[in-house]
Amino acid sequence: MSLVEPRPKRPIPIRITPLIDVVFILLVFFMLTSRLLPVDHLELANNTSSRSPATGEPIPELTVAANGRVQWQDLTLPPEALLPRLIAAGITEVNLGTRADTSLGTFTRALSELAANGIDVHWKRRSAKTP
Repeated sequence: MSLVEPRPKRPIPIRITPLIDVVFILLVFFMLTSRLLPVDHLELANNTSSRSPATGEPIPELTVAANGRVQWQDLTLPPEALLPRLIAAGITEVNLGTRADTSLGTFTRALSELAANGIDVHWKRRSAKTP
């Protein structure tokens, strides 16, 4: 009784299609997992050299109410009336928050108006419930 099958007399052809599939899958895998640019060339927009949290002035906080008015310090004005005061004070960057009853459209209008006038606006989350 023979435990090993005898070799066929004619050579078995090597099918190349599965090999091409494996090479293609490996190529896709390595392309997706590798970095396209060296880390030295990544551009990061986190220039914080001009201000320090310990010694610099804090960024002013603005709050948008449900009626579209924006609160800054003790003033509550519409964005178009508040903009000249911010520019006169030399403010170029603000944190913008909302009250709980402020709609998304109202917030977006205030944010767009501030950004259109050259003020860098950052959204400040007021609470964990804020969307």
